[in-house]
Amino acid sequence: MTMRVPMPPSIAEHAGRQAEASTPRDAATVVLLRDGAEGVEAYLLRRQRSMAFAPGMYVFPGGGVDPRDSDTDVAWAGPAPQEWADRWGCSTDVARALVCAAVRETYEESGVLLAGPDAETVVGDTSGADWQADRLALEAHTLAFSDFLRRRSLVLRTDLLGAWAHWITPGFEPRRFDTRFFVAVLPRGQRVGHLASEADHASWMPLSAALASVDAGDMAMLPPTSVTCRELAALPSAASALEVAPTRRIVPVEPRLVEVDGTYYLETELP
Repeated sequence: MTMRVPMPPSIAEHAGRQAEASTPRDAATVVLLRDGAEGVEAYLLRRQRSMAFAPGMYVFPGGGVDPRDSDTDVAWAGPAPQEWADRWGCSTDVARALVCAAVRETYEESGVLLAGPDAETVVGDTSGADWQADRLALEAHTLAFSDFLRRRSLVLRTDLLGAWAHWITPGFEPRRFDTRFFVAVLPRGQRVGHLASEADHASWMPLSAALASVDAGDMAMLPPTSVTCRELAALPSAASALEVAPTRRIVPVEPRLVEVDGTYYLETELP
């Protein structure tokens, strides 16, 4: 299926000045889900308008891979790094880093932690001052995620994640990311924490309501976010996302700029 989103002429001018596409940086994002009165809800953040990448856009928790995310000294439960590598079509080292980045960024940006004292449990309330101090240290890169887990004797619960999609930032953008989209369900007993520094607003939103706001022009989303929201909005429950994830065909999707009858579009070929 082909999707086209109209783009302003300024985007085309910007693309024309881009002599050569930059190499995209590996990144991970997590669609954090829960069930609500109006259907499946996702935790969405609005990026600060001062941000260099996607200012003012509503996004899921996520970000670029930190070199320390590939640390092998991490207690691991669930699918092994090689299984994730096979799913994403990448090396084992990259897969390990992507999964760690997904869990780390989710904790940094929402306060929700997909880890526990063993392979069967998940931590409870993480709203205490000591937990919040760790969130800030992780966000400031003064604390490695592997050190955080080791110090608290926590096991990474990779079985709480599902692989959903793979998007690559268009070549004309100066900041590009090779992003793997994961899905996860809010663990019982946990709740979101204080607002991350990169966002000026965040909340749980029914996917149907968020999409209606996007269609009405009241909210802005990049195509990867809006497409993912539409796919998940059709599901009967948050838990069903993890049931569907293993059956999905995942291929890299990279939108491109096209001109049709004098109008510029961001064109995406969806699998």
